[in-house]
Parts: sequence; structure tokens; C-alpha cells
Amino acid sequence: MKCTQFYPVIMTDKVAETATFYQTYFKFASKFESDWYIHLQSTEDEKVNIAVLQGDHETVPEPARGKISGLLLNFEVDDVDAEYERAQKNGLSIHLPIKNEAFGQRHFITSDPNGVLIDVIKIIPPSEEFLKQYVDGALA
Repeated sequence: MKCTQFYPVIMTDKVAETATFYQTYFKFASKFESDWYIHLQSTEDEKVNIAVLQGDHETVPEPARGKISGLLLNFEVDDVDAEYERAQKNGLSIHLPIKNEAFGQRHFITSDPNGVLIDVIKIIPPSEEFLKQYVDGALA
């Protein structure tokens, strides 16, 4: 299968509120908008997309209808410290304060109005222990 695009779709009963959250705090813009589905695209990189879908909409198979759960979105950024400061200034809930991880990330975790966790990350060099776990060429 050759995939031409991949993006998460958040199923929720808070379609407009969720879309506004990503527009306000994560620099997304609406590219399609209805009362049951909103497609968002990053204003900084058109390859970065996310969608919000009314969880009980008829296009969702009935057994799968509902709200999202068990999802963690990763946003890799150039300046995680600036994003952390901005998140704090905007009053976002911080579930994991900014920290360096031995596996090669400096990050913090916040969440959207549905409780979807958002991990804002800057890639940093991993420790020697974790460096051994990477496949050859993975860090090139």
C-alpha cells in the first residue's frame, strides 16, 4: 500500500471546541468545516494534519462510535522550551513538566479538551545505553 497521507482523527462530542483548541494553541487552520467534521492543517507545514469527527456520526461504524481514548499525539518541534513557556502562559494543563529523557527526548505533556495527551518533543542525543537500541541509520 502506498499511503498518500496519514493523520489522526479525534472522535469527540466537542467538535468545535476541539478544533478551536488546536487552532489556538498548536497553529492549525481549518481546511474543511462542517458541524460533524473539521479538517485542520498546520500553518507551518502542510504535511501536518489532524481531523476532528463527531464520535456518533453515521459514517462511523456503529460498534466503533464514541469518544477517543488511549491516544497520545506527538508534536516534534525545534524549540520545546519556548513551547513549554507558551503552554504555561496560555494556562494549558501540564501533566508532565519539561524534562530530558535518556532515550533521546526533551519534552512535556499537556492535553486537549477530550483528555487526549499531547507530547511536545525536541529530539536530543540519547544516552549511550539507549543509543545501542537504535537501528543503524535511524538517527542519521
